[in-house]
Amino acid sequence: MKYSHKVRLSMTLAISASALSLGLIAPTISSASQHAHLSGTITYAEAPQAGPTFIFPFVGPSDGFSTSNMNDFQMMMYRPLFWFGIPGSAAYVPSLSAATVSPQTGSATTFTIKTKGWKFADGQTVNANSIAFFLNLYKATSATHSPNIYAGYVPAAGVPDGIASVTTQGTDTVIITMKTAVNANWLLYNYLSEITPMPATWDITSSGAAAGSGNCETDTFGSDAANTDCIAVLNFLRTTANVKSTFTGTMWQSGVDGPWKLTSIDTLGNFTMVPNPMYSGPVKAQVATFKAVAFTSTSAELTALKAGTITSGYVDPTNLTAPAPAPGVAGPNLAVLDSKYIISSGTTWSFNYDLYNLVGDPASAALSQLYIRQALQEATDQPLTIKAVMKGYGLPTYSPLPFGASKAISGPVANPYPTNVAAAKAAFKAHGWVLQQGIQECLKPGNGPSQCGAGIPRYFRMNLNEDQAAGSATDNNLNAVEVSEWKNIGVNVNVSQDTFSNVLGKCQGAKTGFDLCDWGGGWLYAPDYYPSGESLFQTGASSNTGGYTNATMDSLITASTLGSATLTAYENYAAKQLPVFFKPNGTGSGERLRTLKTSFPGGFLSNPLANWMPEYLHF
Repeated sequence: MKYSHKVRLSMTLAISASALSLGLIAPTISSASQHAHLSGTITYAEAPQAGPTFIFPFVGPSDGFSTSNMNDFQMMMYRPLFWFGIPGSAAYVPSLSAATVSPQTGSATTFTIKTKGWKFADGQTVNANSIAFFLNLYKATSATHSPNIYAGYVPAAGVPDGIASVTTQGTDTVIITMKTAVNANWLLYNYLSEITPMPATWDITSSGAAAGSGNCETDTFGSDAANTDCIAVLNFLRTTANVKSTFTGTMWQSGVDGPWKLTSIDTLGNFTMVPNPMYSGPVKAQVATFKAVAFTSTSAELTALKAGTITSGYVDPTNLTAPAPAPGVAGPNLAVLDSKYIISSGTTWSFNYDLYNLVGDPASAALSQLYIRQALQEATDQPLTIKAVMKGYGLPTYSPLPFGASKAISGPVANPYPTNVAAAKAAFKAHGWVLQQGIQECLKPGNGPSQCGAGIPRYFRMNLNEDQAAGSATDNNLNAVEVSEWKNIGVNVNVSQDTFSNVLGKCQGAKTGFDLCDWGGGWLYAPDYYPSGESLFQTGASSNTGGYTNATMDSLITASTLGSATLTAYENYAAKQLPVFFKPNGTGSGERLRTLKTSFPGGFLSNPLANWMPEYLHF
């Protein structure tokens, strides 16, 4: 699961929601046509101020756990062991995966993973030790309460806490034994999906050390030795994981097993990749060069589109002259672009929200009150905002359930809090608040039914601070409307802007100095693809960085993960409890050159998981 910065769609472009069920069987992918001498350059527009910042594919909450850093950068080089998502589908794709796993359905305790013999860029084989390396590292960070634990970690669930043992058989097989029987489909989609195989050249604790000398890949899973050795390895790898000048060096590039290798990157985030000749997957790169271009804003990107200097990019809906005719369907393109580019729109396997800071100060105490979160939600009009601000390029969000989820995943979730400004004001009044100079002020502190609520001091005023990622005109306008709507009920919100990376790092880090946080796109369900809530809202989960905790929520999540329940009860409870502020989810308006072609059998379908896969493209 990742924080998504979906201010634009790229070649994954118009996202189809037609195939978003866990039981779907992905189509077979044949090898792409190969050219004896590759030529051509694909130039791709990065999200504004959201270039890659972290190269090591073991990402902590504040390191860059985002689509911009992972899908659009890391995964082009470092393939997860099991691949999910292709144009037109969010399903598991066996042919693009470096290993097989059995079983995949039913309830089971033992899982057998067998590698296919793919290669890293320096000739190492992706083998059993490559998998054990990741699992040992994950277990060590959880066992030692490391601050650098993987951002998808959930205490006592799945991987690694639910594992009893990990053993290797020969060089190509890993046996994972769980402590109790679990749903095999859930384990594959939400935990085995996180595994990125790692080479022996990373299993070191100092520059120039012999490959594998750190012993993290060979120690016994969960042993004291593994915990000690793996933390030492992690500490060394992290010394350069965010130093861009090292990204093209021998160590980081030795671990490449994907279709692309990095050849250059600058401090702004512009980077260049070339085909990896050692890539073992079936779809090979078909152009000579891939370039990602950094932009400070969507307006700067529009200038580049007008000049025709990028192959795939984004036009902000605020610049379009006509609305989208339906959700996920693009309206007319800008006349100045139409001769060169095709515009597309679509939905992602995601939902959008602002994060509440629910720990640490009086504002957190206020936001911990359900009646206040309800009032903030009731003060806003999502359908009107989508029409007036987003020009129809959006969908309302009332729960964590992504658009297009099948009935087998969850029943429908109604909006429990339709727009009602009068009710929002009345809720404050009923709990001892009075409007003073247009701002709600607590005059009846305490935890009684007619008082402000636990931890809220007398005379506390609803002055809140929000951190927002800069660069998107649509998001700026969206937030401006929300701030105006909240002011109507006596809640004042001061917005500060910064780069996407800085906002994400702050709001997923110390959790101080802000009350709400908007990094520009909410949550994409990847690399945990089943839209259950354990990573987001279960007490103590690494990505539950707002500090939300609720025993009923925990039990409903557990019933839908370790048990057999669908997500219906959990989703409806989340809609009513408002662990975050739900806001419209953008459908985007992507642009691609008319001369761009694709080898994918279905043409320019798009990937609901927002995986960037330029190996399908050519001219």
